[in-house]
Amino acid sequence: ALKQQQPCVVWLTGLSAAGKTTIANRLEQRLHEAGYHTYLLDGDNLRFGLNRDLGFSNEERAENIRRAAEVAKLMVDAGLIVISAFISPFRAERLAARQLFARREFTEVYVDTPLDVAERRD
Repeated sequence: ALKQQQPCVVWLTGLSAAGKTTIANRLEQRLHEAGYHTYLLDGDNLRFGLNRDLGFSNEERAENIRRAAEVAKLMVDAGLIVISAFISPFRAERLAARQLFARREFTEVYVDTPLDVAERRD
């Protein structure tokens, strides 16, 4: 209530090099300019810290997403608008993340980029 905003998470998902982080950065910038309190979570800022002990096996990818969702939940509880950008390829992990939040606190956005474009960027 003090922040005069609806805390939530915008969960951007899609292929590697789909443009998730670019979109997340632009969204955060626009929200900040409009006076909102935000935080950007992406694979890089978690993989170099909290999740540096994780590799890229299916199990470790799932744990990466679980931890990301838990951090996002804490930030939403603190009143922030969280923009997250994760490949998050497994539907089950995205669903588990969604279930941490109240109905209006979680919006999943699939960044749909043609495979050839993502491969060129990657």
